[in-house]
Amino acid sequence: MALLLRFVLLCGVADFTRSLSITTPDQMIEKAKGETAYLPCKFTLSPEDQGPLDIEWLLSPADNQKVDQVIILYSGDKIYDDYYQDLKGRVHFTSSDLKSGDASINVTNLRLSDIGTYQCKVKKAPGVGNKKIQLTVLVKPSGIRCYVDGSEEIGNDFKLKCEPKEGSLPLNYEWQKLSNSQKLPTSWLPEMNSPVISVKNASTEYSGTYSCTVTNRVGSDQCHLRLNVVPPSNRAGTIAGAIVGILLALVLIGLIVFCCRKKRREEKYEKEVHHDIREDVPPPKSRTSTARSYIGSNHSSLGSMSPSNMEGYSKTQYNQVPSEDFERTPQSPTLPPAKVAAPNLSRMGAVPVMIPAQSKDGSIV
Repeated sequence: MALLLRFVLLCGVADFTRSLSITTPDQMIEKAKGETAYLPCKFTLSPEDQGPLDIEWLLSPADNQKVDQVIILYSGDKIYDDYYQDLKGRVHFTSSDLKSGDASINVTNLRLSDIGTYQCKVKKAPGVGNKKIQLTVLVKPSGIRCYVDGSEEIGNDFKLKCEPKEGSLPLNYEWQKLSNSQKLPTSWLPEMNSPVISVKNASTEYSGTYSCTVTNRVGSDQCHLRLNVVPPSNRAGTIAGAIVGILLALVLIGLIVFCCRKKRREEKYEKEVHHDIREDVPPPKSRTSTARSYIGSNHSSLGSMSPSNMEGYSKTQYNQVPSEDFERTPQSPTLPPAKVAAPNLSRMGAVPVMIPAQSKDGSIV
């Protein structure tokens, strides 16, 4: 009975070894963002595996809410790699002959969204096999900034800080002094693997160049810092200079505002004067033209005057001939009346008329 049982077990093991098997063990792979991940999947076939060869890679995203996605498929001697949009064009078989027993793939230009469990399934009836690979995408430390937080003066307290812009945890820090004695002060030793070093009662011995190196499982980066501890500055003079500068700035601003307002007032005055001048009002007539028009208007009446009425006309009309003071307002009521000169009728084209004279007793001469 025992011999029969051993025979059966040996036959079963022999059948198992002759079926399809994947030789690559389950494993975890860590890669940096932007790199290429090689996911191995090698298999062996047995003579009993006579069916068509099918190879399928599945992705189970880190987010459990998402279902498994087919990312690449080999079936009927053809490759299909456009099933998963997020990995389209970034996943490829590494072997050109998949029947040789190598179903490994490369995932290029890794992203954080590529994190998850990848499963390789190989089928060649009646044999079937599968293996899982856990892929983790990490970010290298980069964009590290080193700086001094505080005043670098003797006797002061300040901090040396080392801050990476990005990098997957956990991050390791290491401070080093690159100049002078190249030895960190004893009080700093407990913090030499910390992102921040607290400096107490600074002295000139602390001056020098320091480096901070940040590392994680996929890479590292470094920054440098120049520390220069100096004597305390004259703060009173600095404050006084700042106050004077502020006052000068205020005075300058006041002058600019004053000049702008003055210019605006001048422009406003010019516009008001311009609008007061009416273009439809004709210019005033000259005195000479006024006098000539006055005499000319009475020219026709002179020829028809007789000696009997000439005396009244000469006393009234000729005294009304406009003079230079006709249109001018008298400056003082005490000024003597202006003398009116008799017009030269010959120049105006009038006919000369003899005006009879009157004697003292009233008779006409």
